[in-house]
Amino acid sequence: MEGLARLTFSEQAGSYGWRQCTLKSSIDCAGVGVHSGRRVHLTISPADIGAGIVFHRSDLGVSIAARYDSVVDTRLCTVLADPADPDARVGTVEHIMAALSGAGIDNAVITLDGPEVPILDGSAAPFLFLLDCAGVVEQDAGRQIVQVRRTVRVAEGDAWVELRPLGMATRSTGATLEMDLSIDFAAEAIGRQACSLRLAPETFRHQLAQARTFALAGDVERLKAAGLALGGSLDNAVVVDGDAVLNPGGLRMDNEFACHKLLDAVGDLALAGGRLHGRFVAHRTGHALNNRLLRTLFADPAAVQETETAPLVVQPLAAQPLTAAA
Repeated sequence: MEGLARLTFSEQAGSYGWRQCTLKSSIDCAGVGVHSGRRVHLTISPADIGAGIVFHRSDLGVSIAARYDSVVDTRLCTVLADPADPDARVGTVEHIMAALSGAGIDNAVITLDGPEVPILDGSAAPFLFLLDCAGVVEQDAGRQIVQVRRTVRVAEGDAWVELRPLGMATRSTGATLEMDLSIDFAAEAIGRQACSLRLAPETFRHQLAQARTFALAGDVERLKAAGLALGGSLDNAVVVDGDAVLNPGGLRMDNEFACHKLLDAVGDLALAGGRLHGRFVAHRTGHALNNRLLRTLFADPAAVQETETAPLVVQPLAAQPLTAAA
């Protein structure tokens, strides 16, 4: 029967290797939150085997697991909250999560003294640079893999997203996430675009990491009036007005808009709690659909199977409480 299993690999193989990884040393930065406009200091630190990615609000003394079921808001960005204290939140986590996933980091603590991850230049490239400076070290434990064995799909209007099976993860291939995404915007400067890749350290670095977040000029004032995008500028977002890109330097790549949407998806899917093995296919998706996709995947009673295929050890996924995302 097709389903979902979490696998632990005990040897190195594939693009990301078999073993869990963390940082060699801590590294920090400071910047402005794109929505809050607040200046935030952030530190990324090594973490123990099996810790996963954890956000720690040093100003509140609260830690929040970077998991799909900690997501409480998906309007314009992905927001996590402590289930025991819903007011303890961390917003705009998708870019740093994408960088950690792209660099193959399984365990890290992200400490920040404010409610939002700094936007920096609006892409994942500055976070990837920080991770390069800190260095990556393997840990003496197998990496957690989430293998998709049955297609799951969520849709809203003409927007939809799927996770499809991709065969078994093997000793030679490791966990593989193939990704195909298309977008369609009325703004002529964006229009219809697509981006496809097999996620790996080099493809993430060269095809996705530099793609910046974007906004329509006509939406900027509306967002600010609603208390959003208070820290946004042409230094950290691509702004489009009809057929014109308002940033003086133009675009970094021809399909930067589609690439950024795929970057966001990498970050949102990194909240699965393990490295996905499957095929991600989407049209006009966003944070809300990406999160609903993971919730649908893990909520399916038939989605977890316990099997053993050497050298893979299959561990059943623990049931997680589901809370509706805003």
